[in-house]
Amino acid sequence: MALRILFVGGTGQISYPCVERAVAQGHAVSVYNRGKRGEALPDGVTSIVGELAGPEYADLARANFDVVCQFIAFTPDQVARDIEVFAGHCGQYIFISSASVYEKPASHYVITEKTPAINPYWPYSQNKIACEKLLEASQNLNWTIVRPSHTVRTGLPIMMGDSDIMARRMLDGEPTIVAGDGHTPWTLTRSVDFAVPFVGLFCNERALMDAFHITNDKAFIWDDIQKAIARLLGVEAKIVHVPTDTLVRYNPEWIGPLTGDKGWCAIFDNSKVKKVAGDFTCADTLDEILAEPIAHLRQRLAANRPPKGEFDALVDRICREQSALGQA
Repeated sequence: MALRILFVGGTGQISYPCVERAVAQGHAVSVYNRGKRGEALPDGVTSIVGELAGPEYADLARANFDVVCQFIAFTPDQVARDIEVFAGHCGQYIFISSASVYEKPASHYVITEKTPAINPYWPYSQNKIACEKLLEASQNLNWTIVRPSHTVRTGLPIMMGDSDIMARRMLDGEPTIVAGDGHTPWTLTRSVDFAVPFVGLFCNERALMDAFHITNDKAFIWDDIQKAIARLLGVEAKIVHVPTDTLVRYNPEWIGPLTGDKGWCAIFDNSKVKKVAGDFTCADTLDEILAEPIAHLRQRLAANRPPKGEFDALVDRICREQSALGQA
């Protein structure tokens, strides 16, 4: 059955392949965003240009879309406005949350949707949790919460900082940092693989008033991820392992992405979403997962190779001081 779908966002890291998948499934798709991304939308998609906080946003309710997919709301005030706008005016409201909401450290090494949403380290995750609670308390809105984990398309998976700078450091034969001993399992999912079960949740009665994560079933240790990136770039990774607590002392802003996310094991049980949206598979080799991000990286570096700056100076200092430990 063809549905009328609105993507709020629709051109981002995760949302663009979801738009493509929805179009391929025969749905009538509209996207609402600022219209500033260079990537062309698939044929047949209606572009609605506007600001998330703009007065024109409320006009979207008049269309009474079958599904509204909210990809760019990050704070409770944004979701509170969505509840006001779309309650009673859409068949299903899908909020993109984050798998980083799950408790840190997890009480069990395999994460399910029953894992509590408690993250005391990262304001980003805390805001997503607050958004989820607003939806759970809402009236007259059929909501679904979706929690992606680390999902890749254009950006390379690194633990902190700017991925293009880290890649440039690899290409220049300079050391890069991995938090911990590099053996922590981490889940990487391609956006195109995420899109299949995501679209399978559209107007699915079993998806209403419930939360699901959508991730790869397979995890990779961080050392292997970084070595694969370097190998695909044609160089050798020069990894320096640094304890997470030490990194946070160098830069307190890293407490969120490290202590609040990538410093922990991330292995997910996807059986819940598979029972509702149907079975799906994800690319299970790093070469396949990283192929598209590497291609995008090469295009960016050809157009604008990032210069050395303060981030490089900090990474150099950390690597130098960590490598000097234990020397006579």
